[in-house]
Amino acid sequence: MKPVFRWLLALCLMAPVLAHAQASEEEEAGDVSEVDKDRLGPLRERVRPVSGHVFLKKGRFEFSPSATLSLRDAFFTKYIFGGTLTYHPMETLGVSLRLGYAVTSVAGAAQLCTFSDGSDSSTRGCSSPTMKDLDGQAPGQLKLMGGVDVQWAPIYGKLSLLAEKFVHFDLYGVVGASVVQYRGPDLDDTTGLLAKDYLTPGGNVGVGLRFFFNRWVSLRTEVRDLIYVEKSRTSDSYLRNQLMFELGVSFFFPSSNPES
Repeated sequence: MKPVFRWLLALCLMAPVLAHAQASEEEEAGDVSEVDKDRLGPLRERVRPVSGHVFLKKGRFEFSPSATLSLRDAFFTKYIFGGTLTYHPMETLGVSLRLGYAVTSVAGAAQLCTFSDGSDSSTRGCSSPTMKDLDGQAPGQLKLMGGVDVQWAPIYGKLSLLAEKFVHFDLYGVVGASVVQYRGPDLDDTTGLLAKDYLTPGGNVGVGLRFFFNRWVSLRTEVRDLIYVEKSRTSDSYLRNQLMFELGVSFFFPSSNPES
């Protein structure tokens, strides 16, 4: 074999070794591409993919004690204390049992006016009524409430706080059937002064928000409209609706859930 061919064969065999040595020298000298830096550097171990849902509800129970305040009530202000137990068979679907006890006080806007000679045009004066004056005579005197609701939560998101921390939340709608106990006039009483308790069916519809503190505690707010039927002395029954604002703290169990 001629010397020229021997030199060419030797160069071909040494080319891979020289290329590997050159790459090692470039890495030591810092001449590495950005892609190679991400692949070879420690950043690959430190940065993990961003999770879609930090908080998962599927297959978990939610117990939520709450306090509710009635809104825009002409006669009574209701403070309702109770709780909700919800099971979430799906991430966006929940079925709830609800129970509440109402503490009732006379609304600040309520006025009791007397008229002279039965005329509506001239009055003797108006004053704030007492609970005895309105007991069983004015509508909206709730006592107990219970029902079954269905929740649908199609929206999950997060809010940025000062561009450093994120608060995760979900937005849901709720609709359900209710049983309401209220106090109304005793229609069998001829004096018109006695009152009694009634049970009546009803329904409710509303929207709510959950703000998640961690994987098992959240703050829950709701605005809902309670619709039910009341009896009165002037008519057999009439449809009544009551707007309510609810604030509660939810505890989920099991307390841990798998990461998404």
